[in-house]
Amino acid sequence: MINYLYKTVYVLFILALVAVAGLFLATMLPIPGNVEIKIVKSGSMEPAIPTGSIVVVKPAAEYAVGDVVTFGRDTKDEIPTTHRIVEVQSGGASYLTKGDANEEADPRTILASDIIGRVWIHVPYVGYILDFARKPWGFTLMIGIPAGLIILDELVRIVQEVQKMYRRRTIDEEIASDFDIRKP
Repeated sequence: MINYLYKTVYVLFILALVAVAGLFLATMLPIPGNVEIKIVKSGSMEPAIPTGSIVVVKPAAEYAVGDVVTFGRDTKDEIPTTHRIVEVQSGGASYLTKGDANEEADPRTILASDIIGRVWIHVPYVGYILDFARKPWGFTLMIGIPAGLIILDELVRIVQEVQKMYRRRTIDEEIASDFDIRKP
C-alpha cells in the first residue's frame, strides 16, 4: 500500500515538474502561429481575468468591439497590457481599449500594429507560478532542485541494480565453485 502511494506521489511530482518546465519553456520559445503566453500583472480586467492569470494570445486579421486583446511592448522595463476593445477607430487602424475594472477608457488609442493578439484562453493564477519560476531562486526551487532529486533518485536505483547484479554473479560463481561446475 505504501509502495503504491509512493509511486503515485512520485508520478504526480514528475507530472507537475514537467508541466511547470513546459510552461516555462513555452513562454521562452516561439510557438507556431505567433501564439504567445503572457502573465496578467494587474487587476484591470477583473473579474473576467484575475491578476496572476496567464493569457494565451493569438494574432487575428481584425479585431472587433468586445475582443480582449494584449498590446504594448514586452521588455524588461515594460509589460504588455490586456484590455477589452470598446471602440474601433479609423476603419480598424486604431482601437480604444478599457480594462473591465476601470472606470474610464484608456487615455490613448492603440494602433493595430501594437496589438500582440486576441486573448484566446486564460488560466487563472498560474501566472504566479510562472512568474516565480522565471526568477533565479524560483527556477532553482521549482525546477532545478526537483529535477536534481529525480536524477539523484534514478542514479541510486541504477547503483542498487548494479550491486544486485554483482551479488548474483558472485553467488553464481560460489555455487559453481562448490560443485566444480565450469562455465563455458
